[in-house]
Amino acid sequence: METRTPVERRGRRGRKASLDGSGTPKRVVNYRQLKNPFPPMEVFSKDQIAAMHDNALRILQELGMRVLLPEAREVFRKAGARVVEDSQMVYLDADIIQAAIASAPRSIIGHAGSPDRDILLELGSLVFQPGAGAPHATDLKRGRRPGTARDFRELIRLTQHFDVFQMLPPLIEPQDVPTHLRHYFTLEAQLTLSDKFPFIFARGTPQVSQSFELLQEFRSLTDAAFAAAPHCYTIINTNSPRTLDVPMAQGIIDFARAGQLVIVTPFTLMGAMAPITVAGAITLSHAEALAAITLNQLCKPGAPVCYGTFTSNVDMKSGAPAFGTPSHFQASLAAGQLARHLGLPWRSAAGSAANLNDVQAANENQMGLWGCLMAGATVVIHSAGWLEGGLSISYEKLITDVEVLNMVAELCAGAQAGADEIGFDGAISHVDPSGHFFAAPQTMERYATEFYEPIVHDYANFGTWTERGAQDASTRATAIWQSILNEDAPPATDSERVAALHAQIERLTAAGGAPPES
Repeated sequence: METRTPVERRGRRGRKASLDGSGTPKRVVNYRQLKNPFPPMEVFSKDQIAAMHDNALRILQELGMRVLLPEAREVFRKAGARVVEDSQMVYLDADIIQAAIASAPRSIIGHAGSPDRDILLELGSLVFQPGAGAPHATDLKRGRRPGTARDFRELIRLTQHFDVFQMLPPLIEPQDVPTHLRHYFTLEAQLTLSDKFPFIFARGTPQVSQSFELLQEFRSLTDAAFAAAPHCYTIINTNSPRTLDVPMAQGIIDFARAGQLVIVTPFTLMGAMAPITVAGAITLSHAEALAAITLNQLCKPGAPVCYGTFTSNVDMKSGAPAFGTPSHFQASLAAGQLARHLGLPWRSAAGSAANLNDVQAANENQMGLWGCLMAGATVVIHSAGWLEGGLSISYEKLITDVEVLNMVAELCAGAQAGADEIGFDGAISHVDPSGHFFAAPQTMERYATEFYEPIVHDYANFGTWTERGAQDASTRATAIWQSILNEDAPPATDSERVAALHAQIERLTAAGGAPPES
């Protein structure tokens, strides 16, 4: 008897079963390359979006952007920007920005460890990432704790398991790994435990360069092949309002010149680091994104880059970040309009400020998620597992949130309406008035092949109490993540490549590693 839940049966493949030889059209959903089926929703008029864009240009021309890295200021200066060294301010004319936006690619292919894991980043594509950047991990068995190497490896394995996650983010900080060696550890875990598109921290040129070299050697890529297309990515956050710090500016330069993907993401909280209104906050975010994208394109025209935003509001009583609110939803919609105004692929975020995997967490994450979907986001980060406004990643919440993401992936396939689906001959004509369709041929065909298999609803509710007991969703989710970690094997990897990677890391470690630059 089958004891696994549907999320376990379908988690790795992420595809519906198809019928063979029965004449029923195949219906296969590829969770690895999704397209957003929803028409983009607009919160502002086209004139208002144009005004926000024009005001962002005005911000950069009249008020400027503080750029702390001298090399970055020199790049801007050579492009014709006005630079004031005493204040570290850079003032950009609109023509410099417009030329940079024009050179940025509208479509990007991210090359993963396996070709069937490659991702397409363009408007209309849909890519999910679990929660990222948390200092803590939490689960019902071990409690809340500072992130460790074990947590990082386990969360990479859980991310690998579900096809609905197409990219690897920096899930938690493994704080028991020294910072001068941490880039070795995080990259090794991604390369050996997953074949998905990997992440590299932008924490100074020495760490970035070593990470590039390790990745290139592990994938057996020539210098030309590595530079020709992105094989990894990083996230660049501005320090709102209007500041680009040293490691982030250096990261833009390093990744652009190497031809690797940069996702530019200002972090603007309404009422704290940005104006309290949606329009004001998203205008400031847009200005900061334009400045960072311009630097990226000045370093290498055509370098892969994604527009991004992470804009929400704060609780005005405490100042704490809030997510899944109406303002968060509206900010995502506005960011989508501005991304389409530029024509660039872009990243948005879901997330939750709840402390537990409870109804608040579910509601906030779904509200934020639907904001991203309705906004037409290309990449959605923090789509699963995020708690406490990013202070922790919950193992149980990652599992329960996957339920919703799998539902979204099913929606991406669209509904069918051929003769077989309408079912005049296979269903409707077989059932008398007041009858039932349980035994109709159409029903039995799909039941026998799990053609329309339920997605998860086994663990996410109480079910039949006498059969399953009164377990709640988190308790069921605990059993699922434990089962995945106990039973799943990592993807097949060439043992010689793994040995060479470990040997190179040992040599670099013996030489002292590479401390992050600040």
